[in-house]
Amino acid sequence: MMRKSEYTLWALLVLAVLAAGSTMVTLARSQSASAANSEIYKQLDLFGEVLERVRADYVEQPEDPKLIESAINGMLAALDPHSAYLTPKHFRDMQVQTRGEFGGLGIEVTMENGVVKVVAPIDDTPAQRAGIMSGDLITHLDKDQILGLTLQDAVEKMRGPVNAPILLTIVRKGVEDPFEVKVVRDTIHINPVKFNAEGDDVGYIRLTTFNEQTTEKLEAAVAELKKELGPNLKGYILDLRNNPGGLLDQAISVSDSFLDKGAIVLTRGRNLEETQRSNARNGDITDGKEIIVLINGGSASASEIVAGALQDHHRATVIGTRSFGKGSVQTIIPMGANGALRLTTARYYTPSGRSIQAKGIDPEVVVEEELPEELKKKAEIQGTRGEADLRGHLRGENAGKKNGDEVEEKSGSSAYVPKDKEKDTQLIYALDLLRGNKTVDTETKKKAEADSN
Repeated sequence: MMRKSEYTLWALLVLAVLAAGSTMVTLARSQSASAANSEIYKQLDLFGEVLERVRADYVEQPEDPKLIESAINGMLAALDPHSAYLTPKHFRDMQVQTRGEFGGLGIEVTMENGVVKVVAPIDDTPAQRAGIMSGDLITHLDKDQILGLTLQDAVEKMRGPVNAPILLTIVRKGVEDPFEVKVVRDTIHINPVKFNAEGDDVGYIRLTTFNEQTTEKLEAAVAELKKELGPNLKGYILDLRNNPGGLLDQAISVSDSFLDKGAIVLTRGRNLEETQRSNARNGDITDGKEIIVLINGGSASASEIVAGALQDHHRATVIGTRSFGKGSVQTIIPMGANGALRLTTARYYTPSGRSIQAKGIDPEVVVEEELPEELKKKAEIQGTRGEADLRGHLRGENAGKKNGDEVEEKSGSSAYVPKDKEKDTQLIYALDLLRGNKTVDTETKKKAEADSN
């Protein structure tokens, strides 16, 4: 029986010969090939014939690399929303994100009316040192206007080699005319951990992503909060809201930071022998202090691994709304100079064996954030989105079965978090719980646990 990798080699052989200009391709087949193998060869022949017809007869001369890339993307898109082909450039961009550092300016930006709006300059970066301010509008980059570019295009233009300068044209409220600012790029470190003391007794830690620096920064944050709060420290709030995930090994090590023993996550591939179990090692960096985990509809993937592990081990109380429900593992397979393949290779399960795919983590205490009036109507029209709402998503294990063990797929929940902490209902509830002003209602907790099973 031919392995998948050998199928790929056959496919590449077909494409290589076609790209060289061959009009027909004949593949030698072994007499012992199975019926399944014969069928895949027929499909490859069909693909080769269609490709050659397009190259020969399409009204305009097509670009062969684009045809092949589109064919690959179409194949992977038919699997699930998270499998994809990464071009060499996209592969490099992904590696930058996971490393957590790149050459750039150091500003958080968004798009507004066709220009780039500065959300905030990052502390101690070229942008901050050059005087870039929150609310500034960037209209030109090196005198080329931004209008017509996507946000991603503009961000890519602002990134670049360390020590390379770029000229920004700025429109600032209160300043009559646009002005230019020269900024010299430097190495920008993406800090995945933000923390502060809430009052004199609670440590607040927010994880924004799971990159290569997350666990290291988390440990440093806990150490600093211990030092700052001393014996008054009652516990920690771990805020995973709107954290889209990231590296699986970082999700495991973050969970391990709060656990002394037991399973953290189980991953199961197509075959039983592909099942893997990750276990916690002795050592809790919080010394057993109480932990509250905040999640919402924007908490996905690695965030759900952490929340699920701490929930199953009764190490933390999970507060908020149902998470996104991305319970699948993607493996990055480098393809040499041709980029990489991001392929869904396994489902992950919490220590108790729960699959989160297309279902999510249900908090023990459901606390909804009140939406501002301007967002309520939008939410009514668009609703909430989770993994179960994505076209072509991987089905949750046992989803749709009628044998009494049915697992219902569930939509996500709101991902809104107020900027003003005084209006942050979920955070306020967590603080009250840690300080003993509230208790987890037993019936509410039982209901949440029943819903999650």
